[in-house]
Amino acid sequence: TFRGTSGFSSSSLRTGPSQPRPFWSMLPRRWNQILNLIRIWLTFAPVADQSAQYMKVSLEKINWLSMVYMVVAIPLSFGTTWMLDTLGLRITLILGSGLNMLGALLRFVSVLSHSSEVLYPVVMLGQTLGALAQPLIIFTPTKLAALWFPDHQRATANTIASMSNPLGILLANIISPLMAQRPADVPLLLLAYAVPACIICLLATVGIRSSAPPTPPSASAESSSSEPFIQGIKLLLKSRAYMILLLCFGSGIAVFTCFSTLLEQILCVQGYDNDFAGLCGALFIVFGIVGAGALGLYVDKTKKFIEATKINMSLTALACIGFSLVTLMPHQKAAVAAVCSLFGLFGFSIYPVAMELSVECSYPVGEATSAGLIFVSGQVQSVLYIVLLQALTKRLADSPLSTCGDTVLSWTGRSHDRHDHGVSGVTAGGDRT
Repeated sequence: TFRGTSGFSSSSLRTGPSQPRPFWSMLPRRWNQILNLIRIWLTFAPVADQSAQYMKVSLEKINWLSMVYMVVAIPLSFGTTWMLDTLGLRITLILGSGLNMLGALLRFVSVLSHSSEVLYPVVMLGQTLGALAQPLIIFTPTKLAALWFPDHQRATANTIASMSNPLGILLANIISPLMAQRPADVPLLLLAYAVPACIICLLATVGIRSSAPPTPPSASAESSSSEPFIQGIKLLLKSRAYMILLLCFGSGIAVFTCFSTLLEQILCVQGYDNDFAGLCGALFIVFGIVGAGALGLYVDKTKKFIEATKINMSLTALACIGFSLVTLMPHQKAAVAAVCSLFGLFGFSIYPVAMELSVECSYPVGEATSAGLIFVSGQVQSVLYIVLLQALTKRLADSPLSTCGDTVLSWTGRSHDRHDHGVSGVTAGGDRT
């Protein structure tokens, strides 16, 4: 039967027999699999102005260096779910880490050309290779948790694995502003990202020896079976409960993506510099990781997936409203930092729990398929949100507090100055004040 078609129920979870069998075993190296999911992909967003000046392109083109991850992921996601369900974790993860390494190396090589006409296209090609790797990595946590961990550890394992990508974003929010304080520092920044990408690719190739443990960790892992890929898609699209989660949680992923991509450009209008924007991004991730860890342990013990999801989504909506208000105010660093922390605590912490819930309510569809469709929904909505937000901006002719260089955009959708120059032809240049 297809569980979850009539609504979410805390009892409709994947569980095995209550009495364990003697041959089930939990290998200590199951935790090692998680370490191979750590990635760094968000490079330019925390230093958008410096990157635009160095490449001699507009801020909109810099934003596309992040948006390419969403655009590429949409068609590739379906192939990724098939790979995970048929070829297994090992091949998928090694391929993903290899593409990530090639993309990072290509970005660094682009700065050696010393040609502005070649620089941006080659960097975009490197970003595209990294984008190809993204779904190969992000889709794996639910599959990893189902194959390698017992029932009482799955939500925790899914939490840790899912937080690997945010950990990369956290490092990007810290490293990028520190290393690229001037446009001339961008090449060094790209080198700093290329080195760990190469190391992680080597670790993944050597360290991942199998897609599944030789003995199952639980009854549900032993008896795990999934519908064929196409049949699984059809079942998911017929599930009212799953479709609600698909739209709502996909929208949450889109809001997180917009936050990560546009935070620096939003805060600089009111005089907040790159370092502070990076700090706010870091607080968002740190509190999200802390919240996700606590929430993962809680739902592992109580199995209250539905209640946790509803409460956190409601609190996230309030935090999002608070963020939109305090970012309009200058000289309010404490309030902005506090709201970003709460935004992460409530909003980001629900990510692994909602992904696990998508797996539980969609049985017997494969883990990669049910989680993958939600990721696709998030990427589609992310592109729509960012394009819409950029279309609603107005260029400000005068903004005394701005630290945005020559490009000062109003994110309220209206000009704060009586001289409205529109949004066309916006280019980046000049130094920060």
